[in-house]
Amino acid sequence: MNKKQFEVMKNEDGFIAALDQSGGSTPGALEGYGIPESEYENRDEMFELIHQMRTRVITSPVFSSGYIIGAILFKHTMRNKMEGKYTADYLWEDKGIVPILKVDEGKEEIKNGVQLMKKMTELDDLLKEAEKHNVFATKMRSVIHEANQAGIKEIVAQQFEYGKKIAAAGFVPILEPEINIHSEDKAECEKIMKEEIIKNLAELDDDEIIMFKLTLPEEADFYQELIEDPNVLRVAALSGGYSRDEATTKLANNNKMIASFSRALLQDLHVEQTDEQFNIAMKDAVMEIYQASIT
Repeated sequence: MNKKQFEVMKNEDGFIAALDQSGGSTPGALEGYGIPESEYENRDEMFELIHQMRTRVITSPVFSSGYIIGAILFKHTMRNKMEGKYTADYLWEDKGIVPILKVDEGKEEIKNGVQLMKKMTELDDLLKEAEKHNVFATKMRSVIHEANQAGIKEIVAQQFEYGKKIAAAGFVPILEPEINIHSEDKAECEKIMKEEIIKNLAELDDDEIIMFKLTLPEEADFYQELIEDPNVLRVAALSGGYSRDEATTKLANNNKMIASFSRALLQDLHVEQTDEQFNIAMKDAVMEIYQASIT
């Protein structure tokens, strides 16, 4: 584990940029950027276009370590280059931003009110590849839709099971049991999930360090117990479908919780913007999210 990256992630002010749209979410991200599905014919062309978009974002002078401490990448982005360097190396060496890799392989269908992660058949190979690319942390997502005790217990247990394996391989795992912001019993979901997380945290060894990426809670500072736990390096918030204004307002009410936004970061960017227009829109987003993350 890179000690300097660990210190950055633990102590520096800023937020984590989520740039890890995968096969299922990439068409929507490109559509938002002004590139409809009619402009590409297959997955290879789609991934090339999203890489061009991500390259424009990451190489922008606004995308800097003064405000952004980490960036989550999809494996395709990790395997490709920016400015002549592999993306993770470019992020760290040129930007001072910690590289993080999305490792889950998608979600199962809803059962017991939740969507577990699909079995990670390529995890061992992906972690070996991530080590070669100097990746610091990983991220994996599952989703809670209902306040079902059994389902939430299972989803948290699965996140910790994979998290322990990832930590043993030398990475800091980011556990992301997202709660659907449209859940009719969102607050109750949060209560059950936090109880299960605290139980699992108590079973970690001292050297098993993890992070969380969680839906912004209904109650301010609801996750302070997790933030203060010695096994938890950082707790980040996902925007989860909230607009940037909604997400940053909610985030500002949660002390020491930082952003890890995707749509809320990218929502005002467009392929037809000039570089000047693009950078102005980026700066507005970065500054708003940064301020909410340090409040």
